[in-house]
Amino acid sequence: MTRGRAAAIALLLAPVVVLAAACGGAGLPEPDVVEVAAAVPVTRALPPARPAEAGPMYASSIATIDDALTARMSASWRPGCPVPLEDLRYVTVTHVDFDGVVRTGELVVHADVAEAVTRVFAALFEQRYPVRSMRLVDDFGADDTASIYADNTSAFNCRAITGGTAWSEHAYGRAIDLNPVENPYVTGSHVGPRTGRAFASRPDEPGVIHADDAVVAAFAAEGWQWGGLWPGPIDYQHFSTSGR
Repeated sequence: MTRGRAAAIALLLAPVVVLAAACGGAGLPEPDVVEVAAAVPVTRALPPARPAEAGPMYASSIATIDDALTARMSASWRPGCPVPLEDLRYVTVTHVDFDGVVRTGELVVHADVAEAVTRVFAALFEQRYPVRSMRLVDDFGADDTASIYADNTSAFNCRAITGGTAWSEHAYGRAIDLNPVENPYVTGSHVGPRTGRAFASRPDEPGVIHADDAVVAAFAAEGWQWGGLWPGPIDYQHFSTSGR
């Protein structure tokens, strides 16, 4: 082999030696080792779901009849009524109206049934059963007809039974008339109020009470009975503890 050919072969082999050293041969610094994890699917955690907007909660209160309320009730109570004021209670309950707006209603009932009444309306609020109006009958001068035409739900009123002279269960604070337009009083061909005629056939409309619905069940759970089950006259708005 000539000297020129030997030099050429040496030049060709030089890169091989360098490459061998670079792959872990001696004389070069060890490279930093970077471990790469095996690729795995990544599930990105979603932000916690925001809770649904919490609407107003049900609330109720029970109070004795104070001087201010006594003055306000001057039309619905008077000396000689079958129940003294100290046996009555002022009750407030949360309800929804026919537009779904949450409101606070008021009733006066007998002390013995006040707690039960708050439970009944808690059940109705949970079902979002609508109540048009719930004000003391005194806001209508204790005129039952005026209260009914206003579709007002009411309880205590020291008055006689409809068409008679005996005390009504309302005079004892043990009866409630609920949405009286949607749930009219029916006797023969008479429907009261007249504005309730469209509901005498018991259509499936908001506020209309049916025998198998949650309204009747809520009252029945507290021992109250529904006038809609009377053989006649039928009082779809009326609930009472005595069934009268």
